[in-house]
Amino acid sequence: MSRAFRFVHEWRLVAPPRLVFDLLRDVEHYPTWWREIRRVERIDEASGIAWVRSLLPYRLRLVITREVEDLPTGMLRVGIRGDLEGYAEFRVPTPVDGPPRPLVLLYRQEVEVTPQGLQRLAPLLGPVLRANHAAMMRSGARGLEKACSEAQTRES
Repeated sequence: MSRAFRFVHEWRLVAPPRLVFDLLRDVEHYPTWWREIRRVERIDEASGIAWVRSLLPYRLRLVITREVEDLPTGMLRVGIRGDLEGYAEFRVPTPVDGPPRPLVLLYRQEVEVTPQGLQRLAPLLGPVLRANHAAMMRSGARGLEKACSEAQTRES
């Protein structure tokens, strides 16, 4: 069994694509709408440290570094190192300009577990870790939808 994990999720919501893109690129403010992202501290213009904890009693410390932020393609991608090594990315449907519309965001993540204790347990706990990740992603989708709704209400 591997200590590598690949995740693909679709988030469905109705919102202006540009608003979604802007909320997703503002990683520093994820803790305001994504409860499992407990804290984010900026290191510099392109990177920061995020502390993440979902249902399991284990906190991940991740150094995230912007790799791609491309408005025309709707692509946002960060490199991840620390307790996980790899990347995570969102793809916002294009064109990103325009009114609210039904959107399907694509989230992809490919990571390897790095702490030795987790490396040994990852093959055994794979289903539990995947369920934990799925719960975190459902929470993030609900949080983003609420953040979009609140931002649209403020703008009206």
